[in-house]
Amino acid sequence: MLARNRALANLKAGYLFPEIAKRRRDFLSKHPEAKIISLGIGNTTEPITPHIDAGLVEGARRLATKEGYTGYGDEQGMTALREKIAEVFYNSLKDCRQISADEVFISDGAKCDIGRLQLLFGASVPVAVQDPSYPVYVDGSVLIGAAGPWNGTGYEKIQYLPCTAENNYFPDLNRLPRNGLVYFCSPNNPTGAVATKDQLTALVQAVKKSGSILIFDAAYAEYIRSPDLPKSIFQIPGADTCAIEVNSFSKPIGFTGVRLGWTVVPKTLVYEGGESVNADWNRICTTVFNGASNIAQYGGLAALDSEGLKEMRQLTDYYLENARLIRHTLQNLGITCVGGDNAPYIWAHFPGKTSWDVFETILETCWVVTTPGSGFGPAGESFIRFSAFGHREDIAEACKRLERLAF
Repeated sequence: MLARNRALANLKAGYLFPEIAKRRRDFLSKHPEAKIISLGIGNTTEPITPHIDAGLVEGARRLATKEGYTGYGDEQGMTALREKIAEVFYNSLKDCRQISADEVFISDGAKCDIGRLQLLFGASVPVAVQDPSYPVYVDGSVLIGAAGPWNGTGYEKIQYLPCTAENNYFPDLNRLPRNGLVYFCSPNNPTGAVATKDQLTALVQAVKKSGSILIFDAAYAEYIRSPDLPKSIFQIPGADTCAIEVNSFSKPIGFTGVRLGWTVVPKTLVYEGGESVNADWNRICTTVFNGASNIAQYGGLAALDSEGLKEMRQLTDYYLENARLIRHTLQNLGITCVGGDNAPYIWAHFPGKTSWDVFETILETCWVVTTPGSGFGPAGESFIRFSAFGHREDIAEACKRLERLAF
């Protein structure tokens, strides 16, 4: 009989969200009257807005006509959408390196592209991740065989880069691996911290010096409101020779279930031997991916015209107001927290307590589900992530309940 893939046996980080669900079920079995509100979910809750919805509907209708039916689309995505993404998200930004349509690859979401990027670079490349960080960076590295054995707190071949209050949530760049992959998310999930232009400039310089490639996750860029904070790594000089940017329509327009994202791979990015990373990425996409849904891409096009961009702004403003309410409540309780101003997450510190103990206290006292920070990496211990994705009435009620806390 075939033996199990050893990489799957080595996978540990998937424990977090099933454990949250289990503890929620256990609590409800003891307290069936409890009306639980989730501030832990990283999933959008508000309906797709009218103009963008109309784009999806029109896309579906086109496929029901002889003139509009397309069958398989290009694996790289519709040319019109690639051009529009380059125009709206890059070429209109201050100081941004101009991006061409053939550097934009449409996908079914950032998570899927992160997995395909790990396939692109393989198992022998050293990996560095922010700590705490989105678990997929680590989990995908484990699955590809690049992480090494689990040592009880982390994987031995992964370089964890602590991002804490002590270093202003920006890592020690002297710890970057040689000739490796560096994962960096800004605005950050889970901390909500956003890197400044000076910080990103230092990051790009350090990545180039180390001979590494930066995988820059910009999935929450449309929540940035400060004009001084970069939305794209390509606003940093030299990034086009050392960085790949991953992004998504999920959180800006509620496409979490629709599935649509993109990755930018500059043609100026090459391996040490001079070979094109863009060409290799194109080969990966054409080999293991048939392209994003045609219907989803029509919705993406609708999101990027003037009316769609207006709706995108309104939706992200809605979640940012939720974040403001949560952060204000926590700060009034004397709880130290960051995020929530340019990101939909609030990262709250509970010194001297474990993340799971705080999770249990909030669940039992307030009937509110959160996410333990320890699930995002060793540096997340004693922290809790609060998500602003929720209906306003639920957020308001959760904030009232949180006022019962006494830490």
